[in-house]
Amino acid sequence: MDRLLILSVFVVASCGLAYELIAGALASYLLGDSILQFSSIIGAYLFAMGIGSHLSQYVKDEDSLARFIDIELLVGLIGGVAALLLFLVFSWLAAPFRTVLYALVLIIGTLVGMEIPLVMRVLNQRQAEFRELVSRVLTFDYLGALAVSLLFPLVLAPKLGLARTGLLFGICNVGVAIWTAYAFRRELPGLRAQMSRALVVLALLIAGFAVADRLVQWSEKSLFGDEIIHAETTPYQRLVITRWHDDLRLHINGNLQFSSRDEFRYHEALVHPVMATLPWARRVLVLGGGDGLAARELLKYPQVEAITLVDLDPAMTTLFATAPALTALNHGALKDKRVHVINDDAGRWLENHDQVYDAVIVDFPDPSNFALGKLYSVPMYRLLKRHVAEHGLVVVQSTSPYFAPRSFWSINATLREVGFHTWPYHTYVPSFGEWGFIIAGAQPGYAPPERIPVPTRYLNPAAIRLMFDFPPDMQPLAVEPNRLNTQSLVHYFEQDWRNVQR
Repeated sequence: MDRLLILSVFVVASCGLAYELIAGALASYLLGDSILQFSSIIGAYLFAMGIGSHLSQYVKDEDSLARFIDIELLVGLIGGVAALLLFLVFSWLAAPFRTVLYALVLIIGTLVGMEIPLVMRVLNQRQAEFRELVSRVLTFDYLGALAVSLLFPLVLAPKLGLARTGLLFGICNVGVAIWTAYAFRRELPGLRAQMSRALVVLALLIAGFAVADRLVQWSEKSLFGDEIIHAETTPYQRLVITRWHDDLRLHINGNLQFSSRDEFRYHEALVHPVMATLPWARRVLVLGGGDGLAARELLKYPQVEAITLVDLDPAMTTLFATAPALTALNHGALKDKRVHVINDDAGRWLENHDQVYDAVIVDFPDPSNFALGKLYSVPMYRLLKRHVAEHGLVVVQSTSPYFAPRSFWSINATLREVGFHTWPYHTYVPSFGEWGFIIAGAQPGYAPPERIPVPTRYLNPAAIRLMFDFPPDMQPLAVEPNRLNTQSLVHYFEQDWRNVQR
């Protein structure tokens, strides 16, 4: 019997950490700024566990086993449905989302905090030696935490998604309640009532598991407003493709990445001001750009012999290399024999390779959190500089100089900090508004091209020249470079967009 309770500790520890990880991941997906979300949720969760540990002392010794079973049912029910409930709340009522999020974190944390003290009291009632008791309970507690910390990012979140992962762990909690109640059935006066409650909760969680994906897609459809044709949770991000008539849109973690109706404006502005001035460019590096749309523009240049595309997420590049609607958009660029796709962290890949490129296209997502902010940092650009030919050029997508001016000019300052000469420019993309880019090179003297030698839908030499002219409301600002230890860019980005978002 004691071994059964020790095994229960392993399971409940796994479940307790899983709910914490799910809440943090969900908040970072929906709210951005992953470090802030994880930090605040972990702090609130641990605080709530302390409250639960304190409250456990008010449970009478003779009721410890029964209350442990009841708490497992409550944790299973509330923790299991929490992620699904949060998805629905965010899509219906975005305003109270944070309130509901932290309320659930506090409730679940309080219940989880009561579990281990109650198990230890039940074991202590069976005359287990205290030294051995504490050692065994904490050992299995920590082992359970290790197991779920590895399984969650590598297997559970990518394969099941956050909602179904939460429901699976809820089922595990109810399983602990059922086998504990059965094993100690002679000591439980209210066994029949507890088993009835357990079976009801188990049925609800299994039903929720069966329909969770449809409910999440329904909530996302109400959030995005369009038909969802693909939705996938990867170890790195949430990918959603929507369609409205002929307009395909990619959303990553809820943020729009492109609209097929005007993405050509963005990608032509990203690629051609550099490539049209480098007729000798043969080798090109693309960092990010897993949708293949920048590669599509690069492949228009017959002199380009090789494109190396480094994108972190294999799910992203696989999707845009195989889905017919998406390959039609990027003209099958990711399957072109001149394109070599590598799935790796861009910084790590640059550090481990020494190739030099004639042009580099940097198309990372906006620096909305510290994990992305490091890709725009002084060390990253110093590393990047080693991979650019002496007369080669780099172009960096740099968020909006109108809506996020401090962010834009911070990226410019960061490039200049490592010795690049820079030439900022901007263009209007209807889906995004005014958007900015920065060309950088080791040598001075860049001039906009007089002609574009490949077909375009939007750009011409006159349009390119206008892009380098900044009106009075988008003039340079005095801001700090983005150093890795402070990540001022991420703070600028949050402040800038907070001023314009409702």
